[in-house]
Amino acid sequence: MSTQQENNFQAIIAHAKEYGFVFPGSEIYDGLGAVYDYGPYGSELKKNIRDYWWKSMTQLHENIVGIDAAIFMHPATWKASGHVDNFNDPMIDNKDSRKRYRVDHLIEAHAAKLEEKGQPKEAEALLQEMDALLSKDDFAGLKHLIESNKIVCAVSGTCNWTDIRQFNLMFDTKLGSVTDEADTIYLRPETAQGIFVNFLNVQKTARMKIPFGIAQTGKAFRNEIVARQFIFRMREFEQMEMQFFVRPGTEGEWYKYWKQARLQWHLSLGIPAKKYRYHDHVKLAHYAKEACDIEFEFPFGFKEVEGIHSRSDFDLTRHQLYSKKKMQYFDADIDAATGKPYGNYVPYVIETSIGLDRMFLLIMAHAYEEETITKEDGSTDSRVVMHIPEKIAPIKLAILPLTKKDGLPEIARDLMDECKNYFRCFYEEKDAIGKRYRRQDAIGTPFCVTIDHQTKEDNTVTIRYRDSMQQERILLSQVKDIVINAIV
Repeated sequence: MSTQQENNFQAIIAHAKEYGFVFPGSEIYDGLGAVYDYGPYGSELKKNIRDYWWKSMTQLHENIVGIDAAIFMHPATWKASGHVDNFNDPMIDNKDSRKRYRVDHLIEAHAAKLEEKGQPKEAEALLQEMDALLSKDDFAGLKHLIESNKIVCAVSGTCNWTDIRQFNLMFDTKLGSVTDEADTIYLRPETAQGIFVNFLNVQKTARMKIPFGIAQTGKAFRNEIVARQFIFRMREFEQMEMQFFVRPGTEGEWYKYWKQARLQWHLSLGIPAKKYRYHDHVKLAHYAKEACDIEFEFPFGFKEVEGIHSRSDFDLTRHQLYSKKKMQYFDADIDAATGKPYGNYVPYVIETSIGLDRMFLLIMAHAYEEETITKEDGSTDSRVVMHIPEKIAPIKLAILPLTKKDGLPEIARDLMDECKNYFRCFYEEKDAIGKRYRRQDAIGTPFCVTIDHQTKEDNTVTIRYRDSMQQERILLSQVKDIVINAIV
């Protein structure tokens, strides 16, 4: 990361705290590593992103329904899913600093430094060799790659490394009143398994016919050894996942469909396509036939924000094996090749999995701007503005009476009452109008309406647009519809 990018990222983090988006967790006790709390505007923005995803998945797709599965699941779930045996990250320790690194992050950071030095070909070659070694679980080769490239610890500055080892990322806890006698269970590391174990419950009760999907949002937990980059990688986070069940043999076309559809969802928020790219996986997870990431260009480089995976029939087959319960679907449609119904089969699955916290950071990073303004007299001013898309902005409309007297607050309150059932509004009558505008810019409010003395004469108000700062006079009765039209 360049100095300018680092400064910009630190400015975003500082802004997030100052304006009530994200606070360090347990801050009065000096915080807890990689744990954060969402403040008044952050919780609202997070909810709006979640709702926008949920609507796009369930309301706009007749063949996708939602569930809300419990965080705690029977421990056999995680044995069946492969998480007990396979949910590991290769880690390496520096003997001098005793600092632990995830191997791929360590090598990727070195590749980023090579790019900054004007050596993009060397960086690309390093990453390709890393991917090849990871795909074979060649830990000795990975350690040699680190040492031969003289990749050092950021703390000690030495290349004195331990051997690479695997670490399981699941948190475990006890279920029961007496610890010694209680069963060990896990905090779920993903939300997908809650969907798979409820596959037949949902299919039957919602009367779904393949192809169909099940969507879910919720908390997941991973004991990340190296949690970093603000809310990008945390130990407690939220996912928005959809598992799409398809007939075997059609998974390839559905994988392509969802790969494109999910990128279009991102672009529907008005974010330029150049900020995104696909990254196809070289090393596939134990369940995957195909997999790719949708990556976004954060201040610290292109990083994954969403994954699309062709999971084959792995999950349902494994749960069928471990539970001894059939996880099959009867397909009455006629197979053109045989002239007979497709009959019973275990469906294949296409997964779309997006991190809500990462999507939140994506919106914050793209929206943040420190803007210099040239006034009519040639002088300059500055503002910090959050260009958050109108449809997910925490506050949609700020209602600002010019003064606290002469009946202006009463008119403003009436407008507030008219609008608050339709979208989130904010009322403020303190400070000069310019200062109030700046505060609303900093939290990303797209529209501000000022009630002044002329309003009493002709029922018009001044509406100000966040991005352009242009102002125009409109009828008071038009305000609600203008905002609604911008956020639908």
